[in-house]
Amino acid sequence: MTESTAPQSEHRTVLLRGGDVHSPADPFATAMVVERGHVAWVGSEGAADAFASGVDEVIDLEGALVTPAFTDSHVHTTSTGLALTGLDLSGARSLTEALALVRAFANGHAGAGVILGHGWDAARWPEQRPPSRGELDEAAGGRAVYLPRVDVHSAVVTTALLDLVPGVTALTGYHPDAPLTGDAHHAVRAAAHGAVTPGQRALAQRAALAHAASLGIGTVHECAGPEISDEEDFTGLLKLASEQPGPRVFGYWAEPVEDEKGARRVRELGAVGAAGDLFVDGSLGSHTALLREPYADAPHTGTGRLDAARIAAHVTACTEAGLQAGFHAIGDAAVSAVVAGVRAAAETLGLARIRAARHRVEHAEMLTPETVAAFAELGLTASVQPAFDAAWGGPDGMYARRLGAERAATLNPYAALLRAGVPLAFGSDSPVTPLDPWGTVRAAAHHRTPGHRVSVRAGFTAHTRGGWRAVGRDDGGVLVPGAPADYAVWRTGDLLVQAPDDRVARWSTDPRSGTPGLPDLTPGAELPVCLRTVVFGQTVYVRPNE
Repeated sequence: MTESTAPQSEHRTVLLRGGDVHSPADPFATAMVVERGHVAWVGSEGAADAFASGVDEVIDLEGALVTPAFTDSHVHTTSTGLALTGLDLSGARSLTEALALVRAFANGHAGAGVILGHGWDAARWPEQRPPSRGELDEAAGGRAVYLPRVDVHSAVVTTALLDLVPGVTALTGYHPDAPLTGDAHHAVRAAAHGAVTPGQRALAQRAALAHAASLGIGTVHECAGPEISDEEDFTGLLKLASEQPGPRVFGYWAEPVEDEKGARRVRELGAVGAAGDLFVDGSLGSHTALLREPYADAPHTGTGRLDAARIAAHVTACTEAGLQAGFHAIGDAAVSAVVAGVRAAAETLGLARIRAARHRVEHAEMLTPETVAAFAELGLTASVQPAFDAAWGGPDGMYARRLGAERAATLNPYAALLRAGVPLAFGSDSPVTPLDPWGTVRAAAHHRTPGHRVSVRAGFTAHTRGGWRAVGRDDGGVLVPGAPADYAVWRTGDLLVQAPDDRVARWSTDPRSGTPGLPDLTPGAELPVCLRTVVFGQTVYVRPNE
């Protein structure tokens, strides 16, 4: 398995003591020893005295909490960095405000070439529509501008950018005065990102990884592919991450594999799998997720990209090559196609081989009891984004407008997935929703549909150990002897054992059960503050003035 992480300097043996260490090895642990990049010991304050004289460094935690570092299982690193360093429209409260932000950015960056922005969501605006091409042309002063919708499945662009893409008007998804989707969108995105210089790209990647480290994220899964970025961007990110301290990067390359030659090419790029955003459909916000029944607010069922036969061929080829496969599937028809395709591959190769490969599905939002059971049967990992529900769920949210309240209430059924034994891995899909690990766990524990809620402990596990399991590794994401020393130190309040409701047995919330506590994630409560992030025993972030 290929992973990218910075080269390690000489490892020091470190004793951390005087805090709370979140570890199943000892639910009351207050100290931990790290040696040669791994956890060597976890235990009590009294026992720590025996180690104090034999280590290179002793860190007084001063009551802080130590947890495994988070894994964000779905990130677009360069786009995240460009959003951090470029035009951010996520805070725009109206169409008028968004156009004003474009105008101000264009005026303040006269020599910036193509303007890249992100984050607009017309569903939140009183005007309930995106900018027209004419409005965007005027605001940008004739500059080339690429502004993807928050879900990155459609975009509004200026005439100047269209002029850089010969033949775009003949491509599927081209609309004269509406957001571009499909092939037209992919073509303008390639042109816009192609205008980014290697220096700008590296700056964006560094910014994204540094931001992740500052949030206690020790690992990211980069979800790349030919329709999302390009090979140079992907290999450049893996190289950068291998040469500087920072979060680990596991890279996925979303390209269909037909044979061993195709699998070898994916591996040569440095990818751990031909998975991630291999599109079976699009998104609900852009009306491109593939549904069984029409949208509530549009007279169609979305757009399918891969059928069950092509899914089966990809899974079969990847499994035979020992490569992890995976897909982007959001609508119920798309998820059903994935299940049908993976099941067909299992009929060819045997269920045991399919389960052992740990293939994965990104987003998996519109599930039914039948597809949940199939995920469990086929050993599929659900790589999901709880912040989607926080942003667009509920009776008045975008999901309800797209699907109607009844269908919307079935989305993102995390509790049902866990009950069925489906492995969960949490992520952000950043920059679609921000890197925010504790906020992500809170969103899962306080799902807008109460029946889909999970305990804070289950959500935390999905965002730590679940991310390691999603790349086929069972040794990380937990602080026990022998595990990689990827951890974060937090300033937080009292630790609690939090259950979503009375469905969770009372014994598990009793302190006498020995269940390790976690920070209070009740909505409105202050989230923990990251003081330090460590990857393989090497510090990659220290909060200033701490």
